[in-house]
Amino acid sequence: MSTDTSASGSGLATALWPRGAAGQREFLRESSGRAINYDEARARSAQLAHALAGLKVRAADRVAVQVEKSATAVLLYLAVLRLGAVYLPLNTAYTEAELAYFLGDAEPALLVCTPERAAALQALSARLQLPALATLGSDGESGTLIDAAASLSPHFEDTARTSDDLAAILYTSGTTGRSKGAMLTHGNLIANARTLAALWRFTAADRLLHALPLFHIHGLFVAINVTIAAGASVLLLPRFDATLLLRHLPDATVLMGVPTHYIRLLAEPALSRKAAAHMRLFICGSAPLLPETHQAFRERTGHAILERYGLSETGMNCSNPYEGERRPGSVGLPLPDVQLRIVDQAGAQVAGVGMIEVRGPNVFAGYWRNPERTHEAIRADGYFITGDLGQRDADGYVTIVGRARDLIISGGYNVYPREVELEIDALPGVLESAVIGLPHPDLGEAVTAVIVPAKPAPEEAQLLAALRQRLAGYKLPKRVLFVAELPRNIMGKVQKAQLQRTYSDLYAAVQHGR
Repeated sequence: MSTDTSASGSGLATALWPRGAAGQREFLRESSGRAINYDEARARSAQLAHALAGLKVRAADRVAVQVEKSATAVLLYLAVLRLGAVYLPLNTAYTEAELAYFLGDAEPALLVCTPERAAALQALSARLQLPALATLGSDGESGTLIDAAASLSPHFEDTARTSDDLAAILYTSGTTGRSKGAMLTHGNLIANARTLAALWRFTAADRLLHALPLFHIHGLFVAINVTIAAGASVLLLPRFDATLLLRHLPDATVLMGVPTHYIRLLAEPALSRKAAAHMRLFICGSAPLLPETHQAFRERTGHAILERYGLSETGMNCSNPYEGERRPGSVGLPLPDVQLRIVDQAGAQVAGVGMIEVRGPNVFAGYWRNPERTHEAIRADGYFITGDLGQRDADGYVTIVGRARDLIISGGYNVYPREVELEIDALPGVLESAVIGLPHPDLGEAVTAVIVPAKPAPEEAQLLAALRQRLAGYKLPKRVLFVAELPRNIMGKVQKAQLQRTYSDLYAAVQHGR
């Protein structure tokens, strides 16, 4: 598939949409069994686009959406793009205080929320002087937006968009300060969808089992856009539930998940080669997948999970091959239209560990109303500084070592947490680990391991003794802490900043000689 969108003059919803007889193919099916085809989806998204226009939303306006997952929520995303507006998905867990920041920064023309939150958010909208608020129920069939759209025309002429026009703003996780709004263009989303659909061999015969949230790049811009680009179908689960997912597995050919999903599936006795025999592809991303999980899943199902690497600012950058070796612990090779380099602090390319930078049609247009951070993040030659540390092997496979902000400098030595975590996770009695740097009066930062143990739990001294055989002294954790579970966000990423706050005073006793 071509990734050239510069001459099309059409937005994502127009450029990717199946034509002709393909419109009769199923597009969305909910776990309840309710389904719509592509033609019906186009008609219903047209009605929603008219409803948005009736609420005075215009091209380039932002539409903020905090609703529960449903087929109609997907159609609302498409309606916003068809109108030429900019889609702003918001985590359903965000509190009113958190929403105040995002809404104040983005200044949307419309906020769409659930009816249950309408009263509280109406007051917030008034305080922020937002023009309008509408509701969409968790059933996808109720709310003021549905009422407004019901009698409107099922035909809508899509607003012309170029590849450089904004399609969405996706706020970053904000782990190093206030979240920044990554501006994604129609060209970014179209290019990534077409490239991935071709690379992962998606066809109209595929049905994607969707257990991801719709407010994240993985669940929305990868899963939904790739499906549309191939004219395939989606089976929407309301959330991840291992039992429910396995019940629907016979109805699907592809699953996109995060490491936590695969770990929980492995805990289910019903997961077997027979249960997964009809599946074509299991994809994993959003957080590192342990090699042990990769191997265990392959032994249980006969399938090698395909791990990939992406960011809010870029969509997907790398993927293990569909055909060829899917290497545990690696995120694979750069996508065909993505250039990737590893550089040192001065920006010179290096053969070992360094900062990952990428360039391609997937790279975002910059941060919303933040030219300074945009200038810091995108080099003059167009390469985006990802903030991830990694390396490439002789075959070009990329391995993520960790986030640059997670780098531990202990006694003047650089320690890459991912390297230490892999050694810890390979030890008996360890389910998973997170390695963090904590303030230390002598070393600057002390390497510290936070571990979820198996039963029976190993002793701290036992683990450290085993690690001494595997790691140089400066990489060895000074302490091993045991927890019932690691703090994670909704996409399964370990929240190391939270761990650092919790244990920030761990080595204070050293300073005071206690």
